Amino acid sequence: MTILITGARGQIGRAVVDRLHAAGLPVRAASARPAELSVPDGVDTVEVVLDRPETFGAALDGVRQVFLYPNPAGIDELIKAAVAAGVEHVVLLSSSSVLAPGAENEPLALHHLQVERALADSELACTFLRPGAFDSNARGWARTIGQSLPVQLAFPDAEFAFIHPDDVADVAVAALTGDSLTGRSITLTGPESLSFRQQLAALGDALGREIAVERISRAEQERQMAAFMPGPMVSSLLKGWEAADGTPEAVAETTASLLGRPARTFAQWARENAHTFASAAS
Repeated sequence: MTILITGARGQIGRAVVDRLHAAGLPVRAASARPAELSVPDGVDTVEVVLDRPETFGAALDGVRQVFLYPNPAGIDELIKAAVAAGVEHVVLLSSSSVLAPGAENEPLALHHLQVERALADSELACTFLRPGAFDSNARGWARTIGQSLPVQLAFPDAEFAFIHPDDVADVAVAALTGDSLTGRSITLTGPESLSFRQQLAALGDALGREIAVERISRAEQERQMAAFMPGPMVSSLLKGWEAADGTPEAVAETTASLLGRPARTFAQWARENAHTFASAAS
């Protein structure tokens, strides 16, 4: 029973591959650029390009379960190929954004929603994992912090129950190796709601120095983000940050409630990744 991991170059996909291989399970790592994959010895690699259905056949040969990164391009063809290949279960890395009011009109949410709907309408057994904001999103501040500059934020007190990527990987592996999560749509969070300001304080503790926070206007934040991100995505993010300003996010399912293991905290992630921020200036 081979397990196919799509998006195996991503932080969650790589972690899922490593965990399944360490458990002695047959795993196949897929990517649009398989030559760039870094996988343990003995793990097969294969090309999967979601808008090129001709790549699906070899990738799905002998596969019974799929860990799927969301991409609406080619999803209908992928489902057909998976059914024909005898796939029994798909674990989708979706997003909690699909639950927000007006999700169909938000580009970040719609991307995931289209894949969820296609899978829900199929004959495949599915598990939808819906994490919210990741601890690792804080890497976006690395260069600024590495240069000892203040972090500029329009909504420094926006709060989210950030989740450690390893917690998502642990839940994904549980969904792929057991049946207790099969068929569920699971909103995943970390163990506590934190503001951006509190995250920066935790990073400062990990680095042994204070990180300054500078409040800027929404327009200035939008201008900065538009330099490296499509406009609709910027608008969607800022809308969410503004709505969360000063409002704690409720903790949903965690590794504690699902797996009986304490959920990793942002402070733990900050300690594990402090070197990234300390060396970013170079």
